[in-house]
Amino acid sequence: QVQLVESGGGSVQAGGSLRLSCAYTNRPYSAAWFRQAPGKEREGVAGINGDGRTEYADSVRGRFTISRDNTKNSLYLQMNNLQFEDAGVYYCATSRWEVPHADLRRADQYTNWGQGTQVTVSS
Repeated sequence: QVQLVESGGGSVQAGGSLRLSCAYTNRPYSAAWFRQAPGKEREGVAGINGDGRTEYADSVRGRFTISRDNTKNSLYLQMNNLQFEDAGVYYCATSRWEVPHADLRRADQYTNWGQGTQVTVSS
């Protein structure tokens, strides 16, 4: 059974940075970060495939960077210039199969999910 463990969440002032990590037990082909704010639907933030191709939500493009280190079985999300609307619970998700690039931020493409890590942005 695949296990995913996120870390790196916390509280940061607007304009600050955080780096989220997700450790996985089985190396996936595709992986992504999602977030969910109170009262809102889960949103795909960024995704990455085994060939290194990435996909970002328009709201985070240029500020967030998704990456992976297969030698460490880890997925990362570097978040810079955080804004109030970036707050929420962030989840990593993985698939052992290749997710089509256009679908990297679709939740139904992933079968393995972490427990989430909270990101709070304050003034």
